[in-house]
Amino acid sequence: MTAAFRPVITSLLDTDLYKFTMWQALLHRHPQTQAEYTFVCRNVPQLPLATLLDEVNAQLDHLCTLRFRPEELAWLRGLRFMKTDFIDFLRLFSFQRDFIRAWAEGDALRIQAIGPQVHVMAFEIFVLAIVNELHFRRFDAAAALAEGRRRLADKVALLRDFTARPPRAHPFELFDFGVRRRFSGEWQREVVTTLRDQASAVFKGTSNVMLARELGLVPIGTMAHEYLQTFQALGVRLRDFQRAALEDWVQEYRGDLGIALTDVVGMDAFLADFDLYFAKLFDGLRHDSGDPVAWGEKALAHYQRLRIDAHTKRLVFSDGLDLPAAMRLYEHFADRTQLGFGIGTSLTNDCGLVPIQIVMKLTHANGQPVAKLSDSPGKTICDDATFLAYLRQVFGVAN
Repeated sequence: MTAAFRPVITSLLDTDLYKFTMWQALLHRHPQTQAEYTFVCRNVPQLPLATLLDEVNAQLDHLCTLRFRPEELAWLRGLRFMKTDFIDFLRLFSFQRDFIRAWAEGDALRIQAIGPQVHVMAFEIFVLAIVNELHFRRFDAAAALAEGRRRLADKVALLRDFTARPPRAHPFELFDFGVRRRFSGEWQREVVTTLRDQASAVFKGTSNVMLARELGLVPIGTMAHEYLQTFQALGVRLRDFQRAALEDWVQEYRGDLGIALTDVVGMDAFLADFDLYFAKLFDGLRHDSGDPVAWGEKALAHYQRLRIDAHTKRLVFSDGLDLPAAMRLYEHFADRTQLGFGIGTSLTNDCGLVPIQIVMKLTHANGQPVAKLSDSPGKTICDDATFLAYLRQVFGVAN
């Protein structure tokens, strides 16, 4: 490491809460799973990501030297849904460098993590934060931050105006979901601190565990696609993988962390599995692809069919939102159910530069392909056409 080296990640808490909640559930119930995670960029960056290769490798080297600090573990132990044995596991945990590699193919940056799932699943958010920050370090930071602050001030003003309107049946609640797509770690901290201090009436938490701890905020998050996708390769009938995943979650958390993700094989197939048992046990649902209004209407109709009062449930929207979109959804649904809005890129990387659309997704588990059949075109990641076709056939999802 040279004197010029600036680590992107300095704490293993600088990640999303749902990485810990999924990690704990999979460690307790399926610790033997082998997994493969693949990095993908969905758009064409202004600068080729391949030029970041040496810097990415240096950051990964550094990441693998980090350990959880005693004060961080003590804070995690204070979350009522974290089990003592999981905290003990984290006390011993460190990333293994030979489980992850990065290389260049032309202008493209390739990154792959392969190994025991409980040792590689946590790489995802750190890798995305590293690539984002290294990419945006190549632009004029002063100009970008000046523009970011101007836009952030506009957002605060918009929130204040919005909260001055007559109250609805349920409040507008906003969360920061911006770790993976942020301009930089320091900018995310500034955004979250500003919202905490200047928009506390509506800003209710962050998915960033480190910032939640340091800024006295509620950490937000339950599950992501990888949790449910893993169950496609755990020996249950493929048709039953969602039910198996939801049941394991219920048994692990016993009423905590009750927001279920719905779009691994599409909303219709999810609702077919989300019967009265699960609908009563889970507090609500999270939208992450497809038309959000149509999705919300399907969710409310489902609760109505099951004779469940939707006012006791929550719909969380988190698919590429900005504040105006969140406010439109709130206006549509606010008198019918509880709501939450998780905003990522539009909060933590709205600095006048073009964001890079990067993901790092679970692609194989136990040597088998896994996939999600997203409600949005272009979000499906799977290199096995035969498995995708079979998954679509099993769940009756059209191409």
